[in-house]
Parts: sequence; structure tokens; C-alpha cells
Amino acid sequence: MSLQVFNTFTRKKEPFVPLVEDRVRMYVCGPTVYNRVHIGNARPAVVFDTLYRLLKQKYSDVVYARNITDIDDKIMNAAKELGEDISVLSQRFAQAYVEDMDELNCLSPDVVPYATQHLPEMIAMIESLIAKKHAYEAEGHVLFAVQSMEDYGKLSNRSLEDMLAGARVEVAPYKKYAGDFVLWKPSYDDEPGWDSPWGRGRPGWHLECSAMIKKHLGDTIDIHGGGRDLTFPHHENEIAQSCCANEAEFVRYWMHNGYVNIDGEKMSKSLGNFRLVHDLLKEYPGEVLRFALLSAHYRSELNFSADLLEQAWRTLDTLYGFLRDNQGVEAADVSLADSAFMAALEDDLNTPIAISELHHFAKELNRAEGEEKARLKGLLLTGANLLGILQQDPEEWFKQARGSADAISEEEIEALIQARTDAKAAKDFARADEVREELRVRGVILEDSREGTKWRRA
Repeated sequence: MSLQVFNTFTRKKEPFVPLVEDRVRMYVCGPTVYNRVHIGNARPAVVFDTLYRLLKQKYSDVVYARNITDIDDKIMNAAKELGEDISVLSQRFAQAYVEDMDELNCLSPDVVPYATQHLPEMIAMIESLIAKKHAYEAEGHVLFAVQSMEDYGKLSNRSLEDMLAGARVEVAPYKKYAGDFVLWKPSYDDEPGWDSPWGRGRPGWHLECSAMIKKHLGDTIDIHGGGRDLTFPHHENEIAQSCCANEAEFVRYWMHNGYVNIDGEKMSKSLGNFRLVHDLLKEYPGEVLRFALLSAHYRSELNFSADLLEQAWRTLDTLYGFLRDNQGVEAADVSLADSAFMAALEDDLNTPIAISELHHFAKELNRAEGEEKARLKGLLLTGANLLGILQQDPEEWFKQARGSADAISEEEIEALIQARTDAKAAKDFARADEVREELRVRGVILEDSREGTKWRRA
């Protein structure tokens, strides 16, 4: 089966065919770095990291770019409140984002462009749009004239009238049309700004991605990804800028992941139900968060809850348990090409079905013998690597504390196990049983085998 993806632009699932054979260019909108990111920001990072892993399996030349927006009014406001330079604040939170995504086993993109490093490209694109009469200058601003583009709104399937109805657009006197959006805005003396033909100022948010894509990936790219909330106005405006400036197709396949809800409610600042990845990582391993995000199809809404995380952790425990039981088996070098697992991923990244196939590999592994056992372990590990899970040593996985600051330490566990061993050697079986029960009460399960006593946290 060839790779099929749901294209937001055509609103249907389509066979994926790169513009150039065996060559893929993918761009995903990254964070605006004024704070730690929440779990909703992590979903596109994990989803498109999984797609990136799949694409690298299928094509020899894949370039994945994920930007950092380091100039924005939110960043300026945060820096002002903290009394620090905008570059210091944005760099701190850009690094924090990288660290958080590393914990979720996200691979580093091939290109990580920063908006502030691309001002010449942005200015050049604005100049092109003005020359082609798709943009105009007004009172130090430069605006894109949406009425100059015949099919503006096609991605989000909205007419100009629909976009304006109830939309929070700035109806400024310098606009020719209320829906025109900013490409360049003036900066006050105490605000970050750059020199331009239209005076000192800064770029509009939408322009940044268009300019960075053109520089690093070209006029036409294969895949553009991001959260569903970016469809309008951000991605709609990217299309307008890029198509009108470059006079070429901009994106062949638009892919958008669904929203993340928190305990059944839409995540929002007004409800105060944001869950920061950094805070969640204090309670759960990064693989648990990643697995939870992949447990639902990427286009569906995901209800993120403590129950979901506990279920994800238990499921990973099961899979790691199969690996620990078969540590002596050398995994064979195998291909997933004709497997149901690969068919699931190639069917618009159907990760829930792919995960169920991992369970199938694991159960068969426990029943198999000889070369078949090695083959199945190879399938399990190769599939897990495509999903970015089962990346730890099984023994270490089971020794992780479960979100409690006062959890019993590994050193204390080992000391009690030794005390139990000594008690058994002295035939003091009552004491040995007391130690086992003490460890059980404190969340540690002992498993005796021919190789000795193993333990895991409950």
C-alpha cells in the first residue's frame, strides 16, 4: 500500500506523491517562545515527528523544517513584564521547548529556522507583493489585500463575508478592506524593530513562515503541518502570501491535527486548564506522554486526562514486560514493508491500529521459538521505533518512580532485596516475607527467577 494522507485543502484522503520522486520537503509550524509549551503544543510535534520517521523509511531525501517564532507581541509583553531583553527570553524558552520535545522522543528537525534570522527574506517578499499589487503601504503598515486573490479562503472553505462575520479583526482606518492582514507593522522606540523601506518595524506573524519556507524548502513544498487551530487565519494567509509572491503552488498536502481537550473540556486560558509539558514530565515519563498523544488518530480530538496517562503507562509496562522477558533474544533485522503495522501507518498515520499491531507482535513473540522469536522481536522493536516508543532499557523502565517525590529510592530497594536474600539464606522465611510485603506496600513488586530477583515499581 502506498502512503495515503488526508489533505485539508481538498478535504479528502489522497495518495501521497512527492513533487520530486524520492524527495520530500515538510514544514510544521513550531512554537511562539514566550513561555513553556502546553500539551496541545506537543501534539503536532509528536504527530509530525512520527510522520517524519515514516517518511524517512520510505524516501531517501527528506527535509523536515520546524520553525521558532521569536518575535511576536506576546513575547514582547512577556519580556517587558519580566524586565529582560526579548532575545534573552525567547532563547530561554526556545531551549526549554527543545528539551521538552527531546523528553517526548521527538527527533531534531533537519532545519530549525528562527524568525528573527530571516528579516531580509521577509522584506523581499513584501516588496514582491507590493510590486504585484497584492499588498499596499498605509501609515507605516504594509497590508495584504485579500480581495486581490481570487480564491482566498479555499483552505478553510470560507468566503470573505464568512471570515469577517464574528471574526476579531482589527478594523483600522488605514485598511482598504477590513479583512486585509498585516505584513509589516511599525515599532515604537521602546519595542524591537528592524529597518525597512516602510520605516522601523517588525513583520506580521503569518509572513514569517512564508519567508522561511521559501528560503529553506523552496517555492513549493510537499507537506505543511500544524494544529487545526492554525487553518484560519494563519495557514490561509500563508497561502495568500506565498502563492501571490512566488506565482507557484505553495503546498501539495495540508495536514492538521485535532484539538486536545483536558478532562472533557476544551483547553483554554479562561478555564485555566492548560497542562504544561514541563510540569507533566515531573509526574510521567516522556514516553507516556508521547504514547498518550498517539493513542488517538491525529485528526480526532484527544481527551487528555489522568486516566489516559495511567492507561498509557500500563500499556507501555505491558510492552516493556514482553521485552524484559525476552532480553536474551537477539532481534533480527527485519522489514515492516508488508505488515499490517505499516499498512496502518500508511493509512493516514493510523497510530491506534499500529499500536494494536505492536501488541500482536509482542504476544506472538512470547509464544514463538528460535528464528521466529528473533523475527518477531525485530518487528516489535522496528515498529516501536517508528512510533518513537520502547526506547529505554526494560530494566530501567520498571525502576522509574511514579510521580511521587517521597518514592522509595533504588538504593533502598536494592538494600531491602539483599536483606531478603540474606534472610532466605538463613532460612528466616518469615523475615523474607516481611521484606517482600514492605516493598509491595511501598509500590515495588518482586519477581523471583532463575537469574535472581528482579523488581519493578507498581
